[in-house]
Amino acid sequence: MRNETELKRNDAEKQLIITRKFNAPLELVWDAFTTKELMEQWWAPKPYQCVIKTMDFVEGGKIHYYMLSPEGDKHWCMAEYLTINSYQNYTANDAFCDENLVINTDFPSTHWNNAFKAEGENTIYQATLTYATIEDMEQIIALGFKEGFDMGLNQLDTLLLQLK
Repeated sequence: MRNETELKRNDAEKQLIITRKFNAPLELVWDAFTTKELMEQWWAPKPYQCVIKTMDFVEGGKIHYYMLSPEGDKHWCMAEYLTINSYQNYTANDAFCDENLVINTDFPSTHWNNAFKAEGENTIYQATLTYATIEDMEQIIALGFKEGFDMGLNQLDTLLLQLK
């Protein structure tokens, strides 16, 4: 059974809060978010593909990747990992960039707090995304973030069932 993604807005805090239950153990869900080979299989909403150029999952490390469109367009992004508490949570700041990690300031940055909690044989994932302004949050929503991230989480659901 596929679980639904819950998305809440907290305009006062300039946050989007995403919650999703996965029918998989915490260690497997954590690995899917923190391991290059697994993340590439679900992070980009189909028909896009995620290609990770570099991933150094340590505090102060970075992930640098692009989403490849069916037409061959590359949409580059990066994130810097700020804090990591293994199998509990990690925080990161992400941004759109180019292939040389030059930040594209036409788009806002997002602060992510990704939290993971075991619930029996299942895992509750919660992402709290914080923006500098409401306008920044609205810009990311207008780019299709909610729909795209939900598609990615659905793909993760399918992958986790295959890996269990």
